[in-house]
Amino acid sequence: MGRKRCVGADCSKMAAGCCGVKKQKLSGSPGSGGPGGVGAGSGVTGTGHCGTDLGIGSSTAATTTVAAGTVGRVNGLGGPGGNVNNCSSGSGGGGGGGSSSTAALSPTPAGYNSSGLSPNLSPGPGSGSGVRKMVVSAEMCCFCFDVLYCHLYGYQPPRTPRFTNDPYPLFVTWKIGRDKRLRGCIGTFSAMNLHSGLREYTLTSALKDSRFPPMTRDELARLFCSVSLLTNFEDVGDYLDWEVGVHGIRIEFFNEKGSKRTATYLPEVAKEQGWDHIQTIDSLLRKGGYKAPITNDFRKTIKLTRYRSEKMTMAYAEYIAHRQHHHYQNGIGHPLPPYNHYS
Repeated sequence: MGRKRCVGADCSKMAAGCCGVKKQKLSGSPGSGGPGGVGAGSGVTGTGHCGTDLGIGSSTAATTTVAAGTVGRVNGLGGPGGNVNNCSSGSGGGGGGGSSSTAALSPTPAGYNSSGLSPNLSPGPGSGSGVRKMVVSAEMCCFCFDVLYCHLYGYQPPRTPRFTNDPYPLFVTWKIGRDKRLRGCIGTFSAMNLHSGLREYTLTSALKDSRFPPMTRDELARLFCSVSLLTNFEDVGDYLDWEVGVHGIRIEFFNEKGSKRTATYLPEVAKEQGWDHIQTIDSLLRKGGYKAPITNDFRKTIKLTRYRSEKMTMAYAEYIAHRQHHHYQNGIGHPLPPYNHYS
């Protein structure tokens, strides 16, 4: 789902329908703050250009997590080329069709020392033995908030961030409210340099996921941003050869009309939904547009690629606290527009 579906062999960009949550009606009171109006969708809220009314009173407690990550790379960063959008279970057809051979996309990047927000930050299940530091960082989520904020308020885009610019397949996911309902999720299986990739998919997932209306300012204070970097792509011969809660999966199959289709779920989806292997595969088939009865013989025809991810999630309130801390440390008495953080 998302801005477009991948149909045909040239699908090399967006991918939708990977997070496993049905589209739900948005509800709840909007957050306040923001230059010229109610702060939403982006980064820092406040009165005037710099913002003093941060509008975080109604936000839930901030949480930062790393989940379903992995450290060692079995197959480099190789991912099936192609965009995937949409992170939701139960949403119809996503992922689209297209050829997707697995290839090593880049060497293992050097370790990156993330700028953490929470002292208890730790890798989630499947994150490995700690041979290499996690590449994903809290600063990446901050950058995504900055990009969206500047777009919604008409400011110049954020300047180049300090975190690594190595290439990775990536996804940006937005959730909203205390119940963390899905608000947008789009990414790509093609490795992109992180600076440009996160800029692009921040706005694509926030504004062009076809399951949802574009984000607006009044949603800002209730948002959660997740960045997922995909690693360890492996083609497997058995469609059951993957572990729930550890691997993401991308399937390729031929529908009733003989057209090649693909669909994916990120590593956390099956576990969050309480699905076993068969339920996950069948949900992906339906999401990919397969309408015929699903038999075990048909499941055996599926080409499956498993992968892992490093994931960081940040609440809007935590983003605000992080940005304020940075500015106060530098002797500035009020929060600056987010793009000045990189000057």
